[in-house]
Amino acid sequence: MSEPDPLQQIERTFVLWRGQKLSYFSGCDYFRLSSDPKVLRALGAGLKRFGLSVAASRLTTGNHSLYRQLERKLARFFQVESVLLTPTGYVANLVVAQALAGRYSHVLIDEEAHPSLRDASIFFECPVLRFQHRSAADLARTVRRCGPESKLILLTDGMFSRDGSVAPLKHYLEILPEDAAILVDDAHAAGILGSNGRGSVEYTGASGRIIQTITLSKALGVYGGAVLGRASLRRQILQRSQLFVGSTPLPLPLVCAALQALSILAADRTLRSRLTDNTHTVRRALRKAGIFISATPGPIVSLVATRPSAVEKIKRALLKSGIYPPFIHYPGGPESGYFRFVISSEHSPDQLEKLAEVLMLTPGLLPLGGTKNSVRARRRRKRSPAR
Repeated sequence: MSEPDPLQQIERTFVLWRGQKLSYFSGCDYFRLSSDPKVLRALGAGLKRFGLSVAASRLTTGNHSLYRQLERKLARFFQVESVLLTPTGYVANLVVAQALAGRYSHVLIDEEAHPSLRDASIFFECPVLRFQHRSAADLARTVRRCGPESKLILLTDGMFSRDGSVAPLKHYLEILPEDAAILVDDAHAAGILGSNGRGSVEYTGASGRIIQTITLSKALGVYGGAVLGRASLRRQILQRSQLFVGSTPLPLPLVCAALQALSILAADRTLRSRLTDNTHTVRRALRKAGIFISATPGPIVSLVATRPSAVEKIKRALLKSGIYPPFIHYPGGPESGYFRFVISSEHSPDQLEKLAEVLMLTPGLLPLGGTKNSVRARRRRKRSPAR
């Protein structure tokens, strides 16, 4: 994977790239809270009052009261018993695995799970079995392979960043033994999905036996991670995770910014409705053009080029329309790369219209996971006379 060109994000929904100002449909700052004026003021006030860093582990002299304040507010928002902040969302999965090492006979993991979950699976110190992506049927077969005396933990993303699809958590719980657990990396769903924004767990109606990990860098637009679960899990992490024990916690100004961002997210329910409306606007336009995007709940539109030579043509078409081309190579996506357009609540109608227009008129695009039939259907629709 090569290092991409530098980007400077400006004006919430634009970037500067090679001297050009372009609409930005990438990153995962879904509500653009990273540039919200109130969040930035909270960051500045925190820096002035508290300095940059506690410069010590929370288990030595770095356990500032602001950490517990944010943990309590996150617990109230997500309606969980306990929350523990971690330096990043990636680390959240690792500290859970270190805390629970030796408790399970098998790890079951979605074959397209985030790399942080794949890394975490090693720390459980037991065999790791992969099951087909979002397949309850293959999960059931995998469970049977483990035997009746096995003790299982399942690892999966809540919402998958490649296309916005969601793991069928409730169905998984019906398949798993009663003493099994699920570790859900809900980085992309937390704050986004569910009637109250509590993520994939709320969205799917799942309950019990679930450990939820989140990042503060997506819906909240800040930085850091957190483990949501029972108070007993929090104690186990403090006692058994060397990664947590040996880490310096979040800089205090970021905690102040996260507190403000969480207050905004909790108070302004129109953020999620605007995000949903903006996503539907783009998807409706694409379907009218014959690009049959799956109706996933996440605000992500992923497309692949029908042939390698089309990639550069598509990039040029996007740039000509004033849109930065978000062509990425990322674990879980096609090896050849794909275009991933991330919609935000703050994109303007004009930006959404331009994006839909260029995607509708640019040949050589296919929905991620689609077939050649999708392209043929698109061509038939273009040839059909208007009604």
